[in-house]
Amino acid sequence: MAAPSRPKLDVAVSKPTPYTFDLGLLLANDPNPLSSSTSSPSTTSTTTSALEAQLSAVARDGAQALINQLLTTVPLSTGSSGVLLSLPAASTALPREKPLPAPREPTKWEQFAARKGIKPKTREQRRMKSQKYDEQTGGWERTWGYDKGGARRRRDEGMVQQDWLVEVDESKERDEKEARDKNKRKKRKA
Repeated sequence: MAAPSRPKLDVAVSKPTPYTFDLGLLLANDPNPLSSSTSSPSTTSTTTSALEAQLSAVARDGAQALINQLLTTVPLSTGSSGVLLSLPAASTALPREKPLPAPREPTKWEQFAARKGIKPKTREQRRMKSQKYDEQTGGWERTWGYDKGGARRRRDEGMVQQDWLVEVDESKERDEKEARDKNKRKKRKA
């Protein structure tokens, strides 16, 4: 024996007050109130089952109205993975789960900078400090750090290093040598 089949419900949903939709969130808002039957409270099991049946009917109507709205207003595209719907941006603002964080206290440096009127450097100011324009190559070169002055590019091209000859100040060299010797003597004594 075949089980009794449920009757097919209508695809079109009609309500006294129409639904409002937010397709970005897949939300169908039903402003219609639920009808509450004021029958005798003698049989709570029958009223509970009637309420469950009513809630499932309202939920089914809401889902059907949302699907109808999606299929009629949202652009469809077919691909190898199946039919795809391109949802619009959400228009309903959802509340935050947690409250906004409290504004943090400024650090001692931020307080000092605000008192003295010091502003952080812009990206362009930092770039001007760390790079300089080379008119020969027509490009920007670093003034310090990795590939300083385009040294790596010149080395790859087989060019001679720019600072291959450096003048030595004899008085500075003598002072540095005396300081090294003095440190060595101190270490020997200790």
